[in-house]
Amino acid sequence: MRPLAAALALLILASCSPPPPPPATVDIAPHRISAHVKFLSDDLLEGRGVATRGESLATTYIASQFSQYGLEPAGDNGTYFQKVPLVGVRILPASTFAVNNRPLKWQDEYVGVNQRQQKETAAEAEAIFVGHGITAPEYQWDDYKGVDVKGKWVVLFTNEPNSEDPKFFGGRSLTYYGRWTFKYEEATRRGALGCLIVHTDKTAGYGWSVVRASWSGQDPRVKLNPGEPALAFAGWVTEAVGDQIFATIKTTVAQALADADKRDFRPVPLPIRIRGRFVSEVSEINTRNIIARLPGSDPQLRDQAVLYTAHWDHLGIGSPVKGDPIYNGAVDNASGCGILLELARAYSLARPRPKRTILFASVTAEEGGLRGSEYLGLHSPVPAAKLAANLNFDGEFAFGRTADFTMIGYERTTLKDLVEQTARQFNVKIRPDPNPEQGHYYRSDHFSLARVGVPSFSIGLGRDYLGKPAGWGEKAFEEYNSQRYHQPSDEFDLSWDFSGLAELTRFGYELGRAVSDVPQLPSWQPGDEFLAARLKSWGKATP
Repeated sequence: MRPLAAALALLILASCSPPPPPPATVDIAPHRISAHVKFLSDDLLEGRGVATRGESLATTYIASQFSQYGLEPAGDNGTYFQKVPLVGVRILPASTFAVNNRPLKWQDEYVGVNQRQQKETAAEAEAIFVGHGITAPEYQWDDYKGVDVKGKWVVLFTNEPNSEDPKFFGGRSLTYYGRWTFKYEEATRRGALGCLIVHTDKTAGYGWSVVRASWSGQDPRVKLNPGEPALAFAGWVTEAVGDQIFATIKTTVAQALADADKRDFRPVPLPIRIRGRFVSEVSEINTRNIIARLPGSDPQLRDQAVLYTAHWDHLGIGSPVKGDPIYNGAVDNASGCGILLELARAYSLARPRPKRTILFASVTAEEGGLRGSEYLGLHSPVPAAKLAANLNFDGEFAFGRTADFTMIGYERTTLKDLVEQTARQFNVKIRPDPNPEQGHYYRSDHFSLARVGVPSFSIGLGRDYLGKPAGWGEKAFEEYNSQRYHQPSDEFDLSWDFSGLAELTRFGYELGRAVSDVPQLPSWQPGDEFLAARLKSWGKATP
Protein backbone atom coordinates (compact mmCIF):
# COMPACT_ATOMS: atom_id res chain seq x y z
CA MET A 1 0.00 0.00 0.00
CA ARG A 2 1.30 3.47 -0.90
CA PRO A 3 2.09 5.85 2.02
CA LEU A 4 -0.83 8.14 1.24
CA ALA A 5 -3.26 5.26 0.90
CA ALA A 6 -2.07 3.92 4.25
CA ALA A 7 -2.52 7.31 5.85
CA LEU A 8 -6.02 7.60 4.46
CA ALA A 9 -6.88 4.09 5.60
CA LEU A 10 -5.88 4.96 9.15
CA LEU A 11 -8.27 7.90 9.04
CA ILE A 12 -11.31 5.76 8.21
CA LEU A 13 -13.10 5.44 11.51
CA ALA A 14 -16.65 5.23 10.29
CA SER A 15 -19.03 3.73 12.83
CA CYS A 16 -22.15 3.64 10.67
CA SER A 17 -23.04 2.97 7.06
CA PRO A 18 -23.93 5.96 4.86
CA PRO A 19 -27.54 6.33 3.79
CA PRO A 20 -28.50 4.94 0.39
CA PRO A 21 -28.22 7.22 -2.65
CA PRO A 22 -31.38 8.73 -4.15
CA PRO A 23 -33.37 6.45 -6.46
CA ALA A 24 -31.50 5.99 -9.72
CA THR A 25 -33.25 7.39 -12.77
CA VAL A 26 -30.53 6.18 -15.11
CA ASP A 27 -28.09 3.29 -15.16
CA ILE A 28 -24.79 4.72 -13.91
CA ALA A 29 -22.32 2.33 -12.29
CA PRO A 30 -19.20 2.94 -10.17
CA HIS A 31 -17.34 0.00 -11.72
CA ARG A 32 -17.57 1.44 -15.23
CA ILE A 33 -16.17 4.79 -14.10
CA SER A 34 -13.43 2.95 -12.22
CA ALA A 35 -12.47 0.93 -15.30
CA HIS A 36 -12.07 4.09 -17.40
CA VAL A 37 -9.97 5.80 -14.72
CA LYS A 38 -7.79 2.72 -14.25
CA PHE A 39 -7.00 2.44 -17.96
CA LEU A 40 -6.45 6.14 -18.60
CA SER A 41 -4.03 6.45 -15.67
CA ASP A 42 -2.10 3.27 -16.42
CA ASP A 43 1.67 3.51 -16.98
CA LEU A 44 0.99 2.31 -20.54
CA LEU A 45 -0.32 5.80 -21.36
CA GLU A 46 2.85 7.44 -20.01
CA GLY A 47 1.04 10.27 -18.24
CA ARG A 48 -1.04 11.33 -21.27
CA GLY A 49 1.34 14.08 -22.33
CA VAL A 50 0.26 16.31 -25.21
CA ALA A 51 1.57 15.19 -28.64
CA THR A 52 2.93 11.90 -27.29
CA ARG A 53 2.19 8.21 -27.67
CA GLY A 54 0.10 8.59 -24.52
CA GLU A 55 -2.11 11.15 -26.26
CA SER A 56 -2.70 8.80 -29.17
CA LEU A 57 -3.73 5.98 -26.85
CA ALA A 58 -5.93 8.12 -24.61
CA THR A 59 -7.76 9.98 -27.36
CA THR A 60 -8.28 6.83 -29.44
CA TYR A 61 -9.72 5.09 -26.37
CA ILE A 62 -12.15 7.93 -25.62
CA ALA A 63 -13.25 8.20 -29.24
CA SER A 64 -13.80 4.44 -29.42
CA GLN A 65 -16.06 4.63 -26.36
CA PHE A 66 -18.11 7.40 -27.95
CA SER A 67 -18.43 5.30 -31.09
CA GLN A 68 -19.44 2.21 -29.10
CA TYR A 69 -22.23 4.22 -27.47
CA GLY A 70 -23.56 5.19 -30.89
CA LEU A 71 -22.91 8.93 -30.50
CA GLU A 72 -22.35 11.00 -33.60
CA PRO A 73 -18.86 12.35 -34.30
CA ALA A 74 -18.71 16.13 -33.92
CA GLY A 75 -15.07 16.83 -34.75
CA ASP A 76 -13.37 17.65 -38.04
CA ASN A 77 -14.38 16.04 -41.33
CA GLY A 78 -16.90 13.63 -39.85
CA THR A 79 -14.54 12.30 -37.17
CA TYR A 80 -14.54 12.52 -33.38
CA PHE A 81 -11.29 14.50 -33.46
CA GLN A 82 -10.92 18.27 -33.56
CA LYS A 83 -7.39 19.34 -34.42
CA VAL A 84 -5.99 21.97 -32.08
CA PRO A 85 -2.98 23.70 -33.70
CA LEU A 86 -0.41 24.71 -31.08
CA VAL A 87 3.27 25.48 -30.80
CA GLY A 88 5.31 23.68 -28.15
CA VAL A 89 8.23 25.45 -26.47
CA ARG A 90 10.65 23.64 -24.18
CA ILE A 91 13.58 25.32 -22.42
CA LEU A 92 16.80 23.33 -22.99
CA PRO A 93 19.70 22.73 -20.53
CA ALA A 94 21.95 25.01 -22.58
CA SER A 95 19.93 28.00 -21.32
CA THR A 96 21.42 30.33 -18.70
CA PHE A 97 19.74 32.69 -16.27
CA ALA A 98 21.30 35.02 -13.73
CA VAL A 99 20.30 37.75 -11.31
CA ASN A 100 23.12 40.22 -10.63
CA ASN A 101 25.58 37.79 -12.18
CA ARG A 102 24.51 34.95 -9.84
CA PRO A 103 23.47 32.00 -12.00
CA LEU A 104 20.18 30.38 -11.00
CA LYS A 105 19.57 26.64 -11.18
CA TRP A 106 16.85 25.45 -13.55
CA GLN A 107 13.95 23.80 -11.70
CA ASP A 108 15.60 24.22 -8.29
CA GLU A 109 15.47 28.03 -8.37
CA TYR A 110 13.58 29.07 -11.50
CA VAL A 111 11.27 27.73 -14.20
CA GLY A 112 9.46 29.30 -17.13
CA VAL A 113 9.13 29.57 -20.86
CA ASN A 114 10.18 31.74 -23.78
CA GLN A 115 6.81 33.06 -24.96
CA ARG A 116 8.29 34.47 -28.17
CA GLN A 117 8.41 30.94 -29.58
CA GLN A 118 11.97 31.45 -30.82
CA LYS A 119 14.77 28.89 -30.70
CA GLU A 120 17.07 31.33 -28.93
CA THR A 121 16.28 34.52 -27.06
CA ALA A 122 18.66 36.80 -25.16
CA ALA A 123 17.18 39.07 -22.51
CA GLU A 124 19.17 41.44 -20.30
CA ALA A 125 17.77 44.53 -18.60
CA GLU A 126 17.07 46.28 -15.32
CA ALA A 127 14.15 45.19 -13.19
CA ILE A 128 11.21 46.84 -11.46
CA PHE A 129 9.09 45.43 -8.64
CA VAL A 130 5.42 46.04 -9.51
CA GLY A 131 3.61 44.49 -6.55
CA HIS A 132 0.84 42.21 -7.80
CA GLY A 133 1.14 43.55 -11.35
CA ILE A 134 -2.54 44.52 -11.48
CA THR A 135 -4.34 47.39 -13.17
CA ALA A 136 -8.04 47.25 -12.25
CA PRO A 137 -9.87 50.53 -12.88
CA GLU A 138 -13.14 49.29 -11.40
CA TYR A 139 -11.37 48.85 -8.05
CA GLN A 140 -9.32 52.05 -8.42
CA TRP A 141 -6.18 49.93 -8.30
CA ASP A 142 -3.01 50.38 -10.37
CA ASP A 143 0.25 48.71 -9.41
CA TYR A 144 2.08 50.24 -12.36
CA LYS A 145 1.14 53.88 -11.51
CA GLY A 146 2.12 55.06 -15.00
CA VAL A 147 5.72 53.77 -14.74
CA ASP A 148 7.15 52.74 -18.11
CA VAL A 149 8.32 49.12 -17.98
CA LYS A 150 8.88 48.72 -21.72
CA GLY A 151 12.00 46.64 -22.37
CA LYS A 152 12.47 45.87 -18.66
CA TRP A 153 11.95 42.92 -16.36
CA VAL A 154 8.99 43.11 -14.01
CA VAL A 155 9.10 41.23 -10.72
CA LEU A 156 5.81 40.59 -8.96
CA PHE A 157 3.64 38.32 -6.85
CA THR A 158 0.72 36.26 -8.07
CA ASN A 159 -2.67 36.56 -6.33
CA GLU A 160 -4.15 39.97 -5.43
CA PRO A 161 -4.55 42.41 -2.50
CA ASN A 162 -5.98 40.87 0.67
CA SER A 163 -9.60 41.79 1.32
CA GLU A 164 -12.66 40.60 3.20
CA ASP A 165 -14.90 43.00 1.26
CA PRO A 166 -16.71 41.07 -1.53
CA LYS A 167 -16.97 44.31 -3.50
CA PHE A 168 -13.18 44.71 -3.57
CA PHE A 169 -11.42 42.09 -5.72
CA GLY A 170 -14.14 39.62 -4.71
CA GLY A 171 -13.14 39.65 -1.04
CA ARG A 172 -11.52 36.31 -0.21
CA SER A 173 -12.52 34.96 -3.63
CA LEU A 174 -9.73 35.33 -6.15
CA THR A 175 -10.66 37.19 -9.33
CA TYR A 176 -8.93 36.76 -12.68
CA TYR A 177 -6.64 39.66 -11.76
CA GLY A 178 -4.97 37.33 -9.29
CA ARG A 179 -4.16 34.53 -11.71
CA TRP A 180 -0.62 34.14 -13.01
CA THR A 181 -1.98 34.15 -16.56
CA PHE A 182 -3.23 37.71 -16.07
CA LYS A 183 0.18 38.81 -14.75
CA TYR A 184 1.92 37.71 -17.93
CA GLU A 185 -0.82 39.16 -20.14
CA GLU A 186 -0.61 42.58 -18.45
CA ALA A 187 3.19 42.60 -18.55
CA THR A 188 2.99 41.82 -22.28
CA ARG A 189 0.49 44.61 -22.88
CA ARG A 190 2.91 47.04 -21.20
CA GLY A 191 5.85 45.96 -23.34
CA ALA A 192 7.91 44.31 -20.61
CA LEU A 193 10.90 42.24 -21.69
CA GLY A 194 10.25 39.52 -19.16
CA CYS A 195 8.13 38.76 -16.11
CA LEU A 196 9.16 36.90 -12.96
CA ILE A 197 6.67 35.75 -10.34
CA VAL A 198 8.14 35.31 -6.86
CA HIS A 199 6.58 32.12 -5.57
CA THR A 200 5.14 31.69 -2.10
CA ASP A 201 2.90 28.84 -0.99
CA LYS A 202 0.34 31.37 0.23
CA THR A 203 0.03 33.44 -2.93
CA ALA A 204 0.19 30.50 -5.35
CA GLY A 205 -1.95 28.13 -3.31
CA TYR A 206 0.53 25.28 -3.81
CA GLY A 207 4.18 24.47 -3.21
CA TRP A 208 7.22 24.89 -5.43
CA SER A 209 7.08 21.19 -6.38
CA VAL A 210 3.83 21.89 -8.26
CA VAL A 211 5.33 24.90 -10.05
CA ARG A 212 8.41 22.89 -10.92
CA ALA A 213 6.41 19.95 -12.33
CA SER A 214 4.03 22.19 -14.26
CA TRP A 215 6.64 24.46 -15.85
CA SER A 216 9.60 22.18 -16.51
CA GLY A 217 8.34 20.50 -19.66
CA GLN A 218 6.92 21.54 -23.00
CA ASP A 219 4.64 24.56 -22.91
CA PRO A 220 1.83 24.37 -25.50
CA ARG A 221 0.66 27.73 -26.80
CA VAL A 222 -1.41 29.22 -29.59
CA LYS A 223 0.90 30.19 -32.46
CA LEU A 224 1.84 33.87 -32.48
CA ASN A 225 0.83 36.05 -35.38
CA PRO A 226 3.64 37.97 -37.15
CA GLY A 227 4.59 41.00 -35.07
CA GLU A 228 2.46 39.95 -32.10
CA PRO A 229 4.13 41.03 -28.81
CA ALA A 230 5.31 38.38 -26.37
CA LEU A 231 7.58 38.09 -23.34
CA ALA A 232 11.14 36.92 -23.85
CA PHE A 233 10.68 34.93 -20.67
CA ALA A 234 7.68 34.31 -18.41
CA GLY A 235 8.69 32.46 -15.31
CA TRP A 236 8.79 31.85 -11.58
CA VAL A 237 11.55 32.03 -8.97
CA THR A 238 11.56 30.47 -5.52
CA GLU A 239 10.86 32.41 -2.36
CA ALA A 240 14.55 32.07 -1.43
CA VAL A 241 15.57 33.76 -4.68
CA GLY A 242 12.91 36.36 -4.01
CA ASP A 243 14.48 37.14 -0.64
CA GLN A 244 17.83 37.64 -2.37
CA ILE A 245 16.24 40.00 -4.90
CA PHE A 246 14.42 42.05 -2.25
CA ALA A 247 17.50 42.17 -0.04
CA THR A 248 18.91 44.60 -2.61
CA ILE A 249 16.26 47.12 -1.47
CA LYS A 250 16.71 46.11 2.18
CA THR A 251 13.49 44.18 2.56
CA THR A 252 12.17 40.61 2.46
CA VAL A 253 9.56 38.65 0.52
CA ALA A 254 7.16 38.90 3.46
CA GLN A 255 7.51 42.67 3.74
CA ALA A 256 7.41 43.22 -0.03
CA LEU A 257 4.17 41.23 -0.16
CA ALA A 258 2.70 43.31 2.67
CA ASP A 259 3.68 46.48 0.79
CA ALA A 260 2.09 45.14 -2.40
CA ASP A 261 -1.25 44.80 -0.59
CA LYS A 262 -1.43 48.56 0.03
CA ARG A 263 -3.35 50.86 -2.31
CA ASP A 264 -0.57 53.47 -2.21
CA PHE A 265 2.05 50.96 -3.40
CA ARG A 266 4.31 52.40 -6.08
CA PRO A 267 6.67 50.46 -8.38
CA VAL A 268 10.16 50.08 -6.97
CA PRO A 269 13.20 50.06 -9.29
CA LEU A 270 15.49 47.20 -8.26
CA PRO A 271 19.25 47.78 -8.28
CA ILE A 272 19.84 44.56 -10.20
CA ARG A 273 20.17 43.34 -13.76
CA ILE A 274 18.52 40.16 -14.89
CA ARG A 275 20.19 38.34 -17.74
CA GLY A 276 19.00 35.29 -19.61
CA ARG A 277 19.91 33.35 -22.70
CA PHE A 278 17.10 30.96 -23.38
CA VAL A 279 17.70 28.12 -25.79
CA SER A 280 14.45 26.42 -26.67
CA GLU A 281 13.10 23.52 -28.62
CA VAL A 282 10.22 24.92 -30.69
CA SER A 283 7.91 22.60 -32.54
CA GLU A 284 4.45 22.49 -34.00
CA ILE A 285 2.11 20.39 -31.88
CA ASN A 286 -0.46 18.11 -33.43
CA THR A 287 -2.97 17.56 -30.66
CA ARG A 288 -6.73 17.11 -30.54
CA ASN A 289 -9.98 17.43 -28.69
CA ILE A 290 -12.46 14.55 -28.90
CA ILE A 291 -16.08 15.62 -29.48
CA ALA A 292 -19.27 13.58 -29.75
CA ARG A 293 -22.90 14.58 -30.22
CA LEU A 294 -26.33 13.29 -29.20
CA PRO A 295 -28.84 15.20 -31.37
CA GLY A 296 -31.71 16.85 -29.54
CA SER A 297 -35.29 15.69 -29.97
CA ASP A 298 -36.97 19.10 -30.34
CA PRO A 299 -36.75 20.54 -33.89
CA GLN A 300 -36.96 24.06 -32.40
CA LEU A 301 -34.10 23.53 -29.94
CA ARG A 302 -31.78 20.90 -31.41
CA ASP A 303 -29.49 23.56 -32.91
CA GLN A 304 -28.70 24.52 -29.31
CA ALA A 305 -26.70 22.33 -26.93
CA VAL A 306 -25.59 21.48 -23.42
CA LEU A 307 -21.82 20.89 -23.36
CA TYR A 308 -20.07 18.46 -20.98
CA THR A 309 -16.25 18.70 -20.75
CA ALA A 310 -13.29 17.02 -19.06
CA HIS A 311 -9.64 17.34 -20.07
CA TRP A 312 -7.82 14.15 -21.00
CA ASP A 313 -4.23 15.41 -20.77
CA HIS A 314 -1.76 15.38 -17.90
CA LEU A 315 1.98 16.07 -17.57
CA GLY A 316 3.37 13.00 -19.34
CA ILE A 317 6.88 11.86 -18.49
CA GLY A 318 8.90 14.31 -16.42
CA SER A 319 11.49 14.64 -13.68
CA PRO A 320 11.54 11.42 -11.64
CA VAL A 321 10.29 11.51 -8.07
CA LYS A 322 11.55 8.56 -6.03
CA GLY A 323 12.53 6.94 -9.31
CA ASP A 324 9.10 7.33 -10.95
CA PRO A 325 9.03 9.60 -14.04
CA ILE A 326 5.39 8.97 -15.10
CA TYR A 327 2.86 11.61 -14.05
CA ASN A 328 -0.19 9.35 -14.33
CA GLY A 329 -2.89 11.90 -13.45
CA ALA A 330 -5.44 9.48 -12.00
CA VAL A 331 -7.34 12.15 -10.10
CA ASP A 332 -6.24 14.90 -12.50
CA ASN A 333 -8.02 14.14 -14.75
CA ALA A 334 -8.66 10.49 -15.58
CA SER A 335 -11.43 10.84 -12.99
CA GLY A 336 -13.21 13.54 -14.99
CA CYS A 337 -12.86 11.51 -18.19
CA GLY A 338 -14.38 8.48 -16.47
CA ILE A 339 -17.38 10.59 -15.48
CA LEU A 340 -17.67 12.08 -18.98
CA LEU A 341 -17.69 8.65 -20.60
CA GLU A 342 -20.31 7.29 -18.21
CA LEU A 343 -22.44 10.36 -18.89
CA ALA A 344 -22.10 9.74 -22.62
CA ARG A 345 -23.18 6.13 -22.18
CA ALA A 346 -26.18 7.13 -20.06
CA TYR A 347 -27.35 9.72 -22.58
CA SER A 348 -27.00 7.27 -25.45
CA LEU A 349 -29.62 5.10 -23.73
CA ALA A 350 -31.90 7.98 -22.71
CA ARG A 351 -35.56 7.71 -23.69
CA PRO A 352 -37.00 10.15 -24.42
CA ARG A 353 -34.00 12.08 -25.63
CA PRO A 354 -33.36 15.59 -24.29
CA LYS A 355 -34.78 18.49 -26.27
CA ARG A 356 -31.44 20.19 -26.91
CA THR A 357 -28.41 18.49 -28.40
CA ILE A 358 -25.86 17.14 -25.90
CA LEU A 359 -22.16 17.61 -26.68
CA PHE A 360 -19.36 15.68 -25.00
CA ALA A 361 -15.83 17.08 -25.33
CA SER A 362 -12.66 15.66 -23.84
CA VAL A 363 -10.18 18.48 -24.38
CA THR A 364 -6.44 18.73 -24.72
CA ALA A 365 -3.71 20.90 -23.15
CA GLU A 366 -5.56 21.95 -20.00
CA GLU A 367 -2.33 21.64 -18.06
CA GLY A 368 -0.66 23.98 -20.55
CA GLY A 369 -3.09 26.82 -19.88
CA LEU A 370 -6.58 25.59 -20.93
CA ARG A 371 -5.51 25.59 -24.60
CA GLY A 372 -7.84 22.86 -25.82
CA SER A 373 -10.94 24.36 -24.24
CA GLU A 374 -9.88 27.81 -25.44
CA TYR A 375 -9.85 26.48 -28.99
CA LEU A 376 -13.14 24.67 -28.47
CA GLY A 377 -14.79 27.84 -27.19
CA LEU A 378 -13.83 29.63 -30.40
CA HIS A 379 -14.51 26.67 -32.72
CA SER A 380 -17.37 24.78 -31.12
CA PRO A 381 -19.55 22.62 -33.42
CA VAL A 382 -22.42 24.52 -31.77
CA PRO A 383 -21.61 28.26 -31.56
CA ALA A 384 -21.14 29.77 -28.10
CA ALA A 385 -24.30 31.83 -28.58
CA LYS A 386 -26.32 28.62 -28.72
CA LEU A 387 -24.61 26.71 -25.92
CA ALA A 388 -27.03 26.57 -22.99
CA ALA A 389 -24.32 25.67 -20.47
CA ASN A 390 -20.95 24.02 -19.97
CA LEU A 391 -20.76 21.47 -17.15
CA ASN A 392 -17.14 20.52 -16.48
CA PHE A 393 -15.53 17.71 -14.44
CA ASP A 394 -11.95 18.01 -13.24
CA GLY A 395 -10.02 16.29 -10.45
CA GLU A 396 -12.41 14.10 -8.45
CA PHE A 397 -11.52 11.95 -5.45
CA ALA A 398 -12.81 8.36 -5.38
CA PHE A 399 -13.10 8.22 -1.60
CA GLY A 400 -16.84 7.53 -1.36
CA ARG A 401 -19.97 9.65 -1.23
CA THR A 402 -20.29 13.13 0.22
CA ALA A 403 -23.15 15.04 1.79
CA ASP A 404 -22.13 18.09 -0.24
CA PHE A 405 -21.15 19.03 -3.79
CA THR A 406 -19.05 21.97 -5.00
CA MET A 407 -20.14 24.01 -8.01
CA ILE A 408 -18.01 27.11 -7.90
CA GLY A 409 -19.58 29.89 -9.92
CA TYR A 410 -23.02 28.34 -10.52
CA GLU A 411 -24.60 31.17 -8.53
CA ARG A 412 -23.26 33.64 -11.10
CA THR A 413 -25.54 32.17 -13.76
CA THR A 414 -29.31 32.23 -14.28
CA LEU A 415 -29.21 28.46 -13.66
CA LYS A 416 -28.82 29.10 -9.92
CA ASP A 417 -32.36 28.06 -8.94
CA LEU A 418 -32.32 25.00 -11.19
CA VAL A 419 -28.99 23.83 -9.74
CA GLU A 420 -30.25 24.23 -6.18
CA GLN A 421 -33.51 22.45 -6.98
CA THR A 422 -31.55 19.50 -8.42
CA ALA A 423 -29.30 19.42 -5.35
CA ARG A 424 -32.37 19.17 -3.10
CA GLN A 425 -33.58 16.19 -5.14
CA PHE A 426 -30.27 14.50 -4.37
CA ASN A 427 -30.39 15.56 -0.72
CA VAL A 428 -26.97 17.18 -0.96
CA LYS A 429 -25.83 20.60 0.14
CA ILE A 430 -23.95 22.92 -2.18
CA ARG A 431 -20.71 23.69 -0.43
CA PRO A 432 -19.27 27.18 -0.81
CA ASP A 433 -15.80 27.33 -2.31
CA PRO A 434 -13.62 25.99 0.51
CA ASN A 435 -10.54 27.80 -0.83
CA PRO A 436 -11.82 30.95 -2.58
CA GLU A 437 -8.41 32.60 -2.33
CA GLN A 438 -6.99 30.05 -4.79
CA GLY A 439 -9.20 31.14 -7.69
CA HIS A 440 -10.32 27.69 -8.75
CA TYR A 441 -12.94 29.14 -11.08
CA TYR A 442 -10.16 30.43 -13.35
CA ARG A 443 -8.11 27.24 -13.28
CA SER A 444 -10.21 24.74 -15.22
CA ASP A 445 -11.71 24.40 -18.67
CA HIS A 446 -15.12 25.90 -17.90
CA PHE A 447 -13.36 29.27 -17.69
CA SER A 448 -12.55 29.13 -21.42
CA LEU A 449 -16.24 28.71 -22.22
CA ALA A 450 -17.23 31.44 -19.76
CA ARG A 451 -14.89 33.85 -21.55
CA VAL A 452 -16.94 33.48 -24.73
CA GLY A 453 -20.15 33.96 -22.77
CA VAL A 454 -21.35 30.42 -22.04
CA PRO A 455 -22.77 29.91 -18.50
CA SER A 456 -20.15 27.50 -17.17
CA PHE A 457 -18.93 25.85 -13.99
CA SER A 458 -17.35 22.65 -12.74
CA ILE A 459 -19.26 20.06 -10.72
CA GLY A 460 -17.42 18.25 -7.96
CA LEU A 461 -17.72 16.37 -4.69
CA GLY A 462 -17.49 18.34 -1.46
CA ARG A 463 -15.42 17.53 1.63
CA ASP A 464 -18.10 16.09 3.98
CA TYR A 465 -17.65 12.36 3.32
CA LEU A 466 -20.46 10.14 4.54
CA GLY A 467 -19.41 7.72 7.23
CA LYS A 468 -16.11 9.51 7.82
CA PRO A 469 -15.13 11.59 10.85
CA ALA A 470 -15.48 15.37 10.77
CA GLY A 471 -12.54 16.93 8.94
CA TRP A 472 -11.62 13.71 7.12
CA GLY A 473 -12.28 15.14 3.67
CA GLU A 474 -10.36 18.32 4.38
CA LYS A 475 -7.34 16.34 5.53
CA ALA A 476 -7.56 14.03 2.50
CA PHE A 477 -7.60 17.07 0.19
CA GLU A 478 -4.64 18.66 1.93
CA GLU A 479 -2.65 15.44 1.69
CA TYR A 480 -3.44 15.11 -2.01
CA ASN A 481 -2.58 18.74 -2.68
CA SER A 482 0.77 18.48 -0.93
CA GLN A 483 1.79 14.93 -1.85
CA ARG A 484 0.14 13.93 -5.14
CA TYR A 485 -1.11 16.93 -7.12
CA HIS A 486 1.00 17.17 -10.31
CA GLN A 487 3.25 14.42 -8.98
CA PRO A 488 3.93 10.85 -10.20
CA SER A 489 2.11 9.64 -7.06
CA ASP A 490 -1.26 10.67 -8.54
CA GLU A 491 -1.89 7.02 -9.36
CA PHE A 492 -4.89 4.69 -9.41
CA ASP A 493 -5.56 2.84 -6.16
CA LEU A 494 -7.55 -0.40 -6.08
CA SER A 495 -8.94 0.54 -2.67
CA TRP A 496 -10.74 3.60 -4.01
CA ASP A 497 -14.52 3.85 -3.59
CA PHE A 498 -16.23 5.14 -6.76
CA SER A 499 -19.75 5.38 -5.29
CA GLY A 500 -19.36 9.14 -4.87
CA LEU A 501 -18.27 9.64 -8.47
CA ALA A 502 -21.26 7.60 -9.62
CA GLU A 503 -23.62 9.82 -7.63
CA LEU A 504 -21.88 12.91 -8.99
CA THR A 505 -22.38 11.54 -12.50
CA ARG A 506 -26.09 10.97 -11.82
CA PHE A 507 -26.34 14.54 -10.58
CA GLY A 508 -24.58 15.85 -13.67
CA TYR A 509 -26.92 13.83 -15.85
CA GLU A 510 -30.10 15.08 -14.16
CA LEU A 511 -28.89 18.68 -14.16
CA GLY A 512 -27.89 18.51 -17.82
CA ARG A 513 -31.23 17.02 -18.79
CA ALA A 514 -33.02 19.79 -16.92
CA VAL A 515 -30.90 22.46 -18.62
CA SER A 516 -31.56 20.87 -22.00
CA ASP A 517 -35.30 21.36 -21.51
CA VAL A 518 -35.49 24.94 -20.16
CA PRO A 519 -37.44 27.17 -22.58
CA GLN A 520 -34.91 30.03 -22.79
CA LEU A 521 -31.14 29.92 -23.16
CA PRO A 522 -29.50 30.59 -19.77
CA SER A 523 -27.23 33.57 -19.18
CA TRP A 524 -25.28 35.34 -16.41
CA GLN A 525 -26.60 37.30 -13.46
CA PRO A 526 -26.72 41.10 -13.85
CA GLY A 527 -23.32 42.68 -13.29
CA ASP A 528 -21.32 39.49 -13.80
CA GLU A 529 -17.99 39.85 -15.59
CA PHE A 530 -19.04 37.39 -18.32
CA LEU A 531 -22.46 38.90 -19.10
CA ALA A 532 -21.01 41.25 -21.71
CA ALA A 533 -19.53 38.29 -23.62
CA ARG A 534 -22.91 36.51 -23.55
CA LEU A 535 -24.73 39.55 -24.88
CA LYS A 536 -22.07 40.09 -27.52
CA SER A 537 -22.49 36.51 -28.73
CA TRP A 538 -26.20 37.23 -29.12
CA GLY A 539 -25.51 40.44 -31.01
CA LYS A 540 -26.90 42.59 -28.21
CA ALA A 541 -25.51 45.76 -26.66
CA THR A 542 -23.36 45.26 -23.58
CA PRO A 543 -24.77 46.53 -20.26
